[in-house]
This record gives sequence, structure tokens and C-alpha cells, in this order.
Amino acid sequence: MTILVTGATGTVGRLVVDELVKAGHHVRALTRNPAKAGLPEGVEVVAGDIAAPETLEAAFHGVTAAHLINFAGDDYAPLQHGDKIVELAVRSGVRKITVLGGRADGPLEQALAATSLEWTLLNPVEFMSNTLQWWAQSIRTEGVIREPFGGRLSAMVHESDIAAVAAAVLTSDGHAGRTYTLTGPEAITTAEKVRILGEAIGSEITFVELTPDEARAKWSGDGMGEQTIEFLINALGNTPEVGYTVVPTVEQVTGRPARSFAQWAAEHADAFRA
Repeated sequence: MTILVTGATGTVGRLVVDELVKAGHHVRALTRNPAKAGLPEGVEVVAGDIAAPETLEAAFHGVTAAHLINFAGDDYAPLQHGDKIVELAVRSGVRKITVLGGRADGPLEQALAATSLEWTLLNPVEFMSNTLQWWAQSIRTEGVIREPFGGRLSAMVHESDIAAVAAAVLTSDGHAGRTYTLTGPEAITTAEKVRILGEAIGSEITFVELTPDEARAKWSGDGMGEQTIEFLINALGNTPEVGYTVVPTVEQVTGRPARSFAQWAAEHADAFRA
């Protein structure tokens, strides 16, 4: 049984590879740059680009299950040729497929729905790992976080839990045609998140709550584009209910509780220390 993992060097894909290898499965990892993959010994690394279906023929050969992403490139643009990828999967004899970040109305998801493949959409809410991208430098250099909406709730999910669900779905039955929302075990506010990080690194972090206009000015000064800024203001200020509603999917699929943000913070504490 060969399992193909696309986005294999990404935040979640790399962990999906690790989960499958740990369970003793043969993994074929797709990456645009095999020389820089840095994946575990025994993983079959192949070159290809999920955005270019013509590069995927060899990657799908002999594959029985595949973990797909529905975005492409460094800018996470929506995948445009999902129908061609699904055609290739069917032709290659793939039986099971997981899709990370499933958009029910996207080309990939629509194409999957029209087949007899056992597909499962994985829809995580906010990644805990986003904290590294957004906060690590500010905490290391100043010990301060400046953000709007301190009372905003989020049921953030650990990236390792996303990977564990993907691996379980790819290697067990009973998940066909399902859409799984993935959350952590609790919904916490932005201010609570700052406090938990401070406890993890052993140093108090100051939280400065910005008004939306102050946040716009700060992000613009950081070089962020206007469209991105307005997206963030809307997403953070009007988080949809699904983003802060805890669901038990991780435990139901993997058999163990979802990891908390406190666990994530302890695991990554060194990245936030000066």
C-alpha cells in the first residue's frame, strides 16, 4: 500500500508523513524541490507540483490513498485544476483521498463528489502554528503583543492533530463522504492566548489591545496590503461560529483527546524566547 502525501514539506503535510511512517506505511511524498525536502529515511520523495497536473503522473502511479491540499504555491492560491487531479487519481486506481482545507464548492471537491472515490474533507479552524508566524518576533524582541479584539474566541487546533486525523482517515474505513471540522479542546480568547504563552516561556508578555483603526495603521506600517488588512479585520472581528465552537472530531477519529494550546505553547516555547 503506497500513500501519496502532497504538500509534504508544509506545516501539516510533513506531520502527515511522520504519522504514516510511524505506523509503518510506505509513503510517497510530493514536493516541488526534493533536494530540500528533509523527510525521514524510507520516504519516497518525488518531484511534482500540485498546481501542474502534468507533473503528477509518476507520483500517482501505484498509489492506493492520497492526501491532497486544495491550494497551490507560496501564496496559497486556490487549486485551479482539481478535476484533472481527480481524473488522474481515478485512472491510477486510488481508493481513498483526504483534502486539507476543503472548500465544498471548489473544483477539486466538486470533482471528487462526482466519483466513487472514498473522499473526506478536513476543515481545520485556526492553526495553533499561526502563532509562530504572527507573534514570535514581537515576543522575542519586545515581550509585547499588539493586536485588536482581545476578547475574540478561537477553538484553535494543533497541527499535529490535523495530521493525525488525516493519517487515520487514510488508513481506516468509515470516513467516506464526510466533512470533518477540526478544533482544539477549548475556545480561548486572544488575551488568554498571550497569558498561556507567557506561562510557557516563563516570562510575562504584555498585551496591548489595538482598536481596529490602530491595527490597520500598524499592519500597513508592517508592509501588509490593504486587501489582507481588511480580510484580517473582518476575520478577527467577526469570527464565524464554527471558528470558536469546540467539536470532538479529533478524539472521535484518532481515539485520543485533542491537544490544548498550553501543550502547543510548551512544545514551542523556545521559539518565543529572546
